[in-house]
Amino acid sequence: MNPGSLDIAARGLNALLMIALGLALGAFVARRWKQPWGLFGIGAVTFVLSQVAHIPFNAFVLNALFTRLGWTDPTLAGTLVGVAASLGLSAGVFEEGARWLMFRFWVRKARRWEEALMIGAGHGGVEAILLGVLVLYALIQALALQGTDLASVVPAGQVETARLQVEAYWAAPWYAALLGALERLFALCLHLSLSVLVLQAFVRQRWIWLLLAIAWHAFVDGAAVAASQVVGPNWTEALIGVFALLSLAIVAALRGPAGRTPEPAAGAPPQSRPPIGRQDEPPSVERLDDSRFAPSHG
Repeated sequence: MNPGSLDIAARGLNALLMIALGLALGAFVARRWKQPWGLFGIGAVTFVLSQVAHIPFNAFVLNALFTRLGWTDPTLAGTLVGVAASLGLSAGVFEEGARWLMFRFWVRKARRWEEALMIGAGHGGVEAILLGVLVLYALIQALALQGTDLASVVPAGQVETARLQVEAYWAAPWYAALLGALERLFALCLHLSLSVLVLQAFVRQRWIWLLLAIAWHAFVDGAAVAASQVVGPNWTEALIGVFALLSLAIVAALRGPAGRTPEPAAGAPPQSRPPIGRQDEPPSVERLDDSRFAPSHG
């Protein structure tokens, strides 16, 4: 099918908004709470490093496990629940584990609520930026294939698959293309809450906060994966929007008086707190991970 100018513009705008949202959140936190961009960069690097382990684990371990368990048809309720829960837990363990290691070894002096926000902005921001770049690349590729004989650019056995993929890409209405940017906005709220939750494991000296962060991440990602197969994209984004509001409530609840993270429990060793740096085809199990509310629908 031949796309109209509105279809092309909406897909391009979606990609640019995803990139802009990641940077805009960092700029807002930096300006509002006087935080250094170095913390944003640390959060960004932490996300990338988490994916170095997370993506291969999903590809080679989880997919093999799904095959062994016979979880190959996500239209079956049992399979969908198992796959969604596994993908959600995988994202939670790798990303929040990486976040904990970052606070433990890399930014040992970052123990303030606003510092956690800047780190969370970097973690979620770089995810939005990278996904935006991938979305923009997909648009350029789809445009390049218009009017092209697919047999001349893909192997003969993959021509029909490629044709269906191109048709599915342009079949979505223009407004549906903007759901990607909306989802990234919601995901940024989640990452702020996760960063603040993991910080509590150090400020309050209790492991339960790390476990809560993993559980919250796993629940949101798993629910988004399952919803995308059951109720479709619009209601899925509405559900993720509810999770985003709950995430902001978590951020506000853990702020503490005067914008400071609450003090450790009595008897816990004091923490130094100077700000750091300052003295669309039938679903398949393989495609479910791409539809999760992380990379990683994070």
